[in-house]
Amino acid sequence: MRLWLAGLALLFCPALFAQQSVPEIPFDSVPNVPDMNSLPPNIFMGEGAAVTTNSKGHIFVFSRGNTSGPAYAAQASQVLEFGPDGKFIREIGHNLYGFAFAHGIRADKYDNIWTVDKGTDMIVKFNPAGRPTMVFGRRQEGSDEGTGPLKHPNPPLPAQDMMFRQPTDVTFDAADNVYISDGYINSRVAKIDKNGVWVKQWGERGSAPGQFNSAHNITSDSQGNIYVADRSNRRIQVFDGDGKFLRQFQVDVPFDPSIRSVIGNTPPSGPLNLPGAPWVVCIPPGSNVLYTADSYPGRVYKLTLDGKVIGMLGQAGRLPKQFGWIHGMACPSENTVFVAEAINWRVQKLVLHPDKMKKSGD
Repeated sequence: MRLWLAGLALLFCPALFAQQSVPEIPFDSVPNVPDMNSLPPNIFMGEGAAVTTNSKGHIFVFSRGNTSGPAYAAQASQVLEFGPDGKFIREIGHNLYGFAFAHGIRADKYDNIWTVDKGTDMIVKFNPAGRPTMVFGRRQEGSDEGTGPLKHPNPPLPAQDMMFRQPTDVTFDAADNVYISDGYINSRVAKIDKNGVWVKQWGERGSAPGQFNSAHNITSDSQGNIYVADRSNRRIQVFDGDGKFLRQFQVDVPFDPSIRSVIGNTPPSGPLNLPGAPWVVCIPPGSNVLYTADSYPGRVYKLTLDGKVIGMLGQAGRLPKQFGWIHGMACPSENTVFVAEAINWRVQKLVLHPDKMKKSGD
């Protein structure tokens, strides 16, 4: 309620909006990187679920495309690889048993590609050649009488080691431990060592520190701390590598309530659509900043690792430099950010120009 009252105040006091303390970061959207026009005639981009880049600058898009089956519960997962110039190279994992509904993708420091599939409840590690080398979780058997969409009881049923229920994302630390946000139903983070051995889990459904309500995205910093986009609790939580709660922070920045939602009513309803509700978290390698984004008003935010917002860019929309539900993000450097958009069926490469930011008093 406080946010919406603030929004109404801004609507009637335009000068207040102009005086907000968080500056806009000038940026460009690079055309045709990745270049969807270079896709073969029989491959189409669907909803942009996630995006990542490897050490060679290749771009990997996890798209909800390549659909087959009935309208409901159709298979919707494909990994598309593009070169640094944006040109299509190949599809990885076509017809893979672990693909059903794309959600997360990350490249590790060895250029392995990890996919997180919400539909099959599986996490798959691909080597640089594009072959699966490690699998976590297990999808429901198609031959079973009870196979069907998962239920969402509240509180959820007890979680099981090495079994996942609608996982969302994956990240790694310097020792090659793997952290999985098991995000919609189990409401936890799972830790697995580099050999694929289960280590531990932490978290449960709730709103207290260390609890989650849609752990939607996950990343790590150079110190091995784990950042979780706790979307429906509208906060980012930070833990050490053993799951000890360190801190949490929210994005509270004034917004223009005249901005239209990219889909649905304006103002939008539901906690995942509140301003500042984090859909993604991304830390450029070796940096001390974090990027996140919300669905409404559809902005990208640049923060310090302790949660201070130091800049923002963009808004909801369908044009270049506008965003339609940023569902995935890659940030290979502090001033280069890739965003995968679910509503706009695309990925944009953003180049930020912080050196052109207006100074206080300009």
